[in-house]
Amino acid sequence: MMLSPVHLLTIILTLLLATGLGLYSRRRVHTAADFAVGGRAVSAPVVAGTIIGTLVGGASTIGTAQLAFEYGFSAWWFTLGGGIACLLLAMFLAGPLRRSGASTGPGFLSRVYGPQAGLLATLFSSLGIFLNIVGQILSIIALLTAITGMPPFAAALVAVLVIIAYVVFGGVWSTGLVGSFKTALLYLSMVVVGVLAYRLGGGLAGFQAAFAPYPWFSLFGRGVGTDLAAGFSLVVGVLSTQTYLQAVFSGRDAAASRLGALTAALVIPPIGLAGIAVGLYMRATAPTIAPREALPLFILQYLPDWLGGLVLVTLFIAAIGTGAGLVLGVSTMFTEDIYRRLVPHASDRQLLLTSRLAVVGVTGLGLAFVSGNLNSLILEWSFLSMGLRGATLFWPLLAAVFAPRHVSPKAGVWAIGLGPLSAVLWAVLGPESVDPLYVGLSVSLGVLLAGSWLFRLEIGD
Repeated sequence: MMLSPVHLLTIILTLLLATGLGLYSRRRVHTAADFAVGGRAVSAPVVAGTIIGTLVGGASTIGTAQLAFEYGFSAWWFTLGGGIACLLLAMFLAGPLRRSGASTGPGFLSRVYGPQAGLLATLFSSLGIFLNIVGQILSIIALLTAITGMPPFAAALVAVLVIIAYVVFGGVWSTGLVGSFKTALLYLSMVVVGVLAYRLGGGLAGFQAAFAPYPWFSLFGRGVGTDLAAGFSLVVGVLSTQTYLQAVFSGRDAAASRLGALTAALVIPPIGLAGIAVGLYMRATAPTIAPREALPLFILQYLPDWLGGLVLVTLFIAAIGTGAGLVLGVSTMFTEDIYRRLVPHASDRQLLLTSRLAVVGVTGLGLAFVSGNLNSLILEWSFLSMGLRGATLFWPLLAAVFAPRHVSPKAGVWAIGLGPLSAVLWAVLGPESVDPLYVGLSVSLGVLLAGSWLFRLEIGD
């Protein structure tokens, strides 16, 4: 792909504006609480921006167009599942989580299951999110090498430096403010490309003439089991990831947290429809291209250079924002659930410095890890990441919110430990036909239920 000078100028100006917002957010950060949860004074739009800014990345845009190129409407499950997850977060979890006063998911769990459970949850969740960070850096490398031709390691270095600049100054304020900016740009971009692809394709009648009803216009084009599992995985992933929980903890009150999550639920699904329109159009007109290039090629071929540059840099910021939000989640868990435990009398200034150093450290570790795995598959990292995150937090978190008096702390500790451990063992030793996520979730739920009954029986409950 060749970029014109106008493409490059638009890309540079937009990146400078996004970086400026990240630097501006530093003015709002004076304490560790400001960095981690915005001083618990974040408005609903910034809560929504944090969630959308992390959830809507390369998979929601480039990945959706790629999957639509291959299967059609079943590509909608990523953004549709994300929207459903945010709706559940708004309706059932945002209020209790925000009122708890916690800063992290593991910190919330430690109040029900004890400090050992919180430490285990921090370790496994951090590892799971770190694997997702690796996958996100790999996706950014793929985008940069495709549109600029730069060497993979140089692309990795650019990705890491921009991620650090995105989040290290303002913490959750950065992810929220830049996330809101990114959301506005992304909506403008995807509306333009979606409407253009729809019109170029001849509208609904044109697409129906070019494609058979199944699999192209079915939500289950890859099979009911496969596509329902994809949607379920998104729900589990969102409700089990520190970054999305952190956005809820940051709200100025429970109402702001609920409204922010509800806004994200409404905003996210339509983005997928635009990607589907592009994927189908490129399948009809250029069936021999690499599926992952469907959206970038459409942008370069059919949009004016200035607008094409804006859309391309928006896709880049979207991918960067997802990586930055994940890095912030890991750094917050490290500071709140590990460093604060090891150094209980640390000053607020020390906590803030530790959070920022953790951002740099986690991102640098991601660069080192990616450097030795430049040719690995992005989805392999994502699957293992989802297994670890979901098996660690999903069932214990729901039980802690809805039935805290009916679960045993001992059972919670065992579930938080054995769930992700079984997911890892299955990923290494088990058949590929069964996702490690489901193994980990099954073990976690079984241990939580059986353990609560057994331990309560022992103490006479």
